[in-house]
Amino acid sequence: MELVNSKEKEKLVKNGLHNDEKEIEEQKQCHKSLKVHIELDCIAVTLFLVGLCMRLYHLEEPKSIVFDELHYGKFVGMYMKRIFFFDQHPPFGKQLVAAVAYLAGFDGEFKFDSIGSPYPASVPIFALRLVPAISGALLLPVAYHVVLELGFSQWTGALAGFFLLCDNALLTQSRFILMEPMLLLLSLLGLLCVLKFRKLREQPYSVKWWLWLSLAATFLTLAVCVKYIGGLTYSLCMAILLRDYWHLLGNRSLPSGALLRQFAGRLCVLIAIPSAVYLAVFYVHLSVLNHAGPHDTIMTSAFQASLEGGLASITHGQPLQVAHGSQITLRHTHGRPCWLHSHDAVYPIRYSDARGSSHQQQVTCYTFKDVNNWWIVKRPDRNDMVVSEPVDAIQHGDVIQLVHGITSRALNSHDVAAAMSPHNQEVSCYIDYNVSMSAQNLWRVEIINEDQTGKVWHAIRSMVRLVHVNTSQALKFSGRQLPDWGFHQHEVVTDKHLVQDDTVWNVEEHRYTKAEDQKERERELVNAEMIPMSATKLTFWDKFLELQYKMLFSNTESVQNHMYSSDPLEWPLLTRGVAYWVSRDSNAQVHLLGNIIVWWSASMGVVVYSMLLVWYTLRRRRACYDLPDYLWTQFVSIGEVLLPGYLIHYLPFFLMDRTLFLHHYLPACVFKVLLLAATVEHIYLLLRNHIKFKMVSVVFQMVIFVWLLIILWVFRKFCVLSYGTTALSVNDVLSLRWRWSWHLILHRNVHL
Repeated sequence: MELVNSKEKEKLVKNGLHNDEKEIEEQKQCHKSLKVHIELDCIAVTLFLVGLCMRLYHLEEPKSIVFDELHYGKFVGMYMKRIFFFDQHPPFGKQLVAAVAYLAGFDGEFKFDSIGSPYPASVPIFALRLVPAISGALLLPVAYHVVLELGFSQWTGALAGFFLLCDNALLTQSRFILMEPMLLLLSLLGLLCVLKFRKLREQPYSVKWWLWLSLAATFLTLAVCVKYIGGLTYSLCMAILLRDYWHLLGNRSLPSGALLRQFAGRLCVLIAIPSAVYLAVFYVHLSVLNHAGPHDTIMTSAFQASLEGGLASITHGQPLQVAHGSQITLRHTHGRPCWLHSHDAVYPIRYSDARGSSHQQQVTCYTFKDVNNWWIVKRPDRNDMVVSEPVDAIQHGDVIQLVHGITSRALNSHDVAAAMSPHNQEVSCYIDYNVSMSAQNLWRVEIINEDQTGKVWHAIRSMVRLVHVNTSQALKFSGRQLPDWGFHQHEVVTDKHLVQDDTVWNVEEHRYTKAEDQKERERELVNAEMIPMSATKLTFWDKFLELQYKMLFSNTESVQNHMYSSDPLEWPLLTRGVAYWVSRDSNAQVHLLGNIIVWWSASMGVVVYSMLLVWYTLRRRRACYDLPDYLWTQFVSIGEVLLPGYLIHYLPFFLMDRTLFLHHYLPACVFKVLLLAATVEHIYLLLRNHIKFKMVSVVFQMVIFVWLLIILWVFRKFCVLSYGTTALSVNDVLSLRWRWSWHLILHRNVHL
């Protein structure tokens, strides 16, 4: 450093005073003019613009349904027509697409019936695909800034952005009506805000402190509202914030009260904002979708009856109180929608395993509405089955009999092993019900939600458990399917474990019996008509809580083999892709494949970083400090954010019992790519600082340059599989099959 003489010091002081006076004058004029400072990062802007152009290029091509556009397009169409639909993922991403589609004039009439079906001219394809495309482009500058916030150089951020820009999988996923681009963008935005907040630990309660924390909570929650897998990024960010607070606890200069206030402030923001955002998303969802549709059968009868049309047109206006003489259908409340059913057929004398049965009338759970689903509620001490005046209402704890409406046989259970669930008791209709064994036909009504609906058994609203009096076991839907002799309907049993979802039922359709004669009652059941009325009212909280339960615990996807499904072990080395679409006239196709050079290099980067981390940790344990403090801090930031981010987004898939595809790996892949760029900078700094020969650094830079050219060439070669606009010959397709496990679609009769 150069010494400053006394005259220079005096000059600096004068300049300082002059500057202070100038700042005071500017503050006085602050109320007269508002100054806005905008900083543009040329690298970030370039990444965004190039990424946007790549995604908007021929965005309307192919003009056919591509992969999961089949599902998400249907959901958008249902938003247009306000028809309720059920999806196991939250609706925010679909809402964004639907909002743009609405502004573009989409009417929702197109059915999205099958992959490959052509879009008619009335469907605004560009608008439907616009939100994912913009999200995919915005992902690039956000990833760039995440790298900068971790303490790396702009060139490293640009390198990470280049890797993501040249990844064919991200390009493909961003060009169609798919949710991953919004999920990735919101997740990285949340992480970026957390990293910016972490730098403000010395400025608690400042405007920026509150702003970045609030934005982090908002973006992370919106990511969860696109897909629940966004909760993995949320967990990562919460771990980062907890570690940051752990560092604060080690600051002896902070009193305990200040630490508690900081903890309370963070906790309030991280509870209040996510709760408000999550509820707001579902409030919009449930407010818009108020019409019945094909998906509402998975919901309870009360939920269905709250929607306009559908069940509401059948059940509204029906009697509310279930009484002696009521004709009812009993619906299994949770899981697969089905109704308690019986028919004029008996259990086989012996089952395939040689066990004997009661050979009584079968009782099943049937997944379709049918006249054989009707039962008549009867008090044991009354012989008639007609509703009297005043109504003899059934209450919680009352003992009843259920008589099948068509066959007039009573619901029965006894100490006989069930057909498919031998650890449970069989349920049947006793053929000789009018003669004896009345004790085995008795059921006690237990209203589960008595505190909400009252002691009287109500149609639709009351959730009941029917407990067999003689054996103290509850009527249960077992979920097992009966063989041919049971017409492939579902098994009903009784179970000694009373408290479980599968023992809960509710009355869906309800009438009062008027006829004494059996034949007249049958005519009532077959020919009765209900007058369509308006929907039953149900509060937002009732609908919200039921929908959450169904989304979290109703598994509507069966695990099955799929030609393009893959295991997590296959993802890091890009063993298998996914066919999204193929032309009917040529070999032009859309196939999800990443840039194999980027993916393999990133996987190697994870290995190299992990080995360096173990090596440095062991060396530092031996008091050998190989890295200067700034380089060690930078290296550790990778292990605090990027490596855990990769593992958190990758390892949970090994525990998932569902069909998995390559696109499930994309969140982990983004973290892996960022880790690769950071590791490259670390290795470069090691070479520059520890090897005196300047030529080594030059050679390393040349290797990196050649490597980037290869990545660009591979990206360019496989772009035809991202756009699907190029007609390929057989040789073209074969030249793209770099691995035997890449099942590219090939029409061999096409010659170009």
